[in-house]
Amino acid sequence: MNGDAQLLLMIAGVHVLALGCVAVLMIPALRDGPDSPPRSSDSGSDEGWGRGPRRPPRPPEPPRGGIPLPDAVPAGVRLRDHQRLADHRPRRERRPAREPERRPVRTPTP
Repeated sequence: MNGDAQLLLMIAGVHVLALGCVAVLMIPALRDGPDSPPRSSDSGSDEGWGRGPRRPPRPPEPPRGGIPLPDAVPAGVRLRDHQRLADHRPRRERRPAREPERRPVRTPTP
């Protein structure tokens, strides 16, 4: 066999192997579903065989610990409109300008 025929045979073999794997994986998916319990209309109940509806969630537990901590202080300004925070706060004072450095002046000694 020449190289081209061997390559073609290997590619065909890989494809046949892949189709076999797909078939093995599809067989359980195509089989009938698990047997469900028989539904009997003899009992006359309409409740079904499931777990039923979910229970309502429990109410949250009350907070523990008493009064709030001392560092839990509300904000000084509340923004309830379109204005900016800077419009509600007083302007900071500007730092004073620094005086120029003084250079020592020599005084003549007598």
